[in-house]
Order: sequence, then C-alpha cells, then structure tokens
Amino acid sequence: MSLGQEPPQRLKSSLSYHGRKFRFEVSQLRLPNGAIGYWECIRHPGGALAVPVTAAGQLVLVRQYRFALCGRLLEFPAGTVEPDEAPLVTIQRELEEETGYHADRWQLLGKFPLAPGYSDEFIYAYLAQDLHKLEVPPTRDEDEDIEVVLLSPADLEKAILAGEAIDAKTICSFFLARPHLG
Repeated sequence: MSLGQEPPQRLKSSLSYHGRKFRFEVSQLRLPNGAIGYWECIRHPGGALAVPVTAAGQLVLVRQYRFALCGRLLEFPAGTVEPDEAPLVTIQRELEEETGYHADRWQLLGKFPLAPGYSDEFIYAYLAQDLHKLEVPPTRDEDEDIEVVLLSPADLEKAILAGEAIDAKTICSFFLARPHLG
C-alpha cells in the first residue's frame, strides 16, 4: 500500500504485550521530515466476517456481549483468523459456531482496516448465501454470550441510522453487501 511518500524509518521496536489474540508494540520512527517520535500499534492477525442471507432475504446477525464496551452489540458473525488459516476458512467455521447456519455459496465483498490509527487488523468481509440450519449446531466457545437475530436489510439499515447498530465492521460490511441484497 503506497501513499506516495517515503515511509518513516523504524529506529527501534519493542514488544510490550503478547496476548491470546493480539500483540502490542511500541516503535520509534523517524518521519521523512526528520521528526522522531513513538507510535503504539496493536498487531492483529486479522478477522473475517459473514453477511449471511437466508433464502427469504433475512440477514443473520448476532447480539453478543463485548467486554470493552460493557454491553451487547448487534453485529454480523465474525472471528479472528487463526495462524496459517485462510480468512474464508475462519468465517465458515465461525458462521456455524455462532449461528448454527452453514452457507454453500461465498463471495468476497472486500477487505478493510478496522482501526488504522492504532492497529494493523484487516477484516475480510464475505457474502454468505444458500444457507441452511445445521441439524446439530457445533458447541459455542465457553466465553461467548450470543443470541442469533434475523433482520430484513431495511430493518438493519434503520437500526444503523438510529444508532442502535454501532459495530463498525457490521456497518461497513452491510454497505458492501447492499448491492447484492436485492
């Protein structure tokens, strides 16, 4: 990704934290104008998200507890890409685990950075179609508090515009999917 200018020179970096899902790194950089400063970055393996659409045109979302915001958010199913795993494999697994649905048809809608001011995480958004409920849904992770929610595209758009659906990756992916929703 080129922004048309010489990149900053990394003078030194240190790992401040290494967790289960991400690392926190602090780097000293020299900018092209000669200024030197420190920047913090969350290094994240990336995520994958599904915009699942039923045969009746309903969107499959989840209402999930998010610790950082101390509340439940309405969002599309998503998950962190595991080491040596393709984003499509990640989201196929996550869709089944979180919603109990399987999709036979997948289309990449695009990828986008989630919070480029402090993280290198990219989200890969996919349209998931030809859904069917699994006879025996997989067991959810113990640390997930999830409720499956079906909404029409019009109802999700109303929730977004009313500030009821505030998850950025869901909003972005919805608008990427909208031309495909009929």
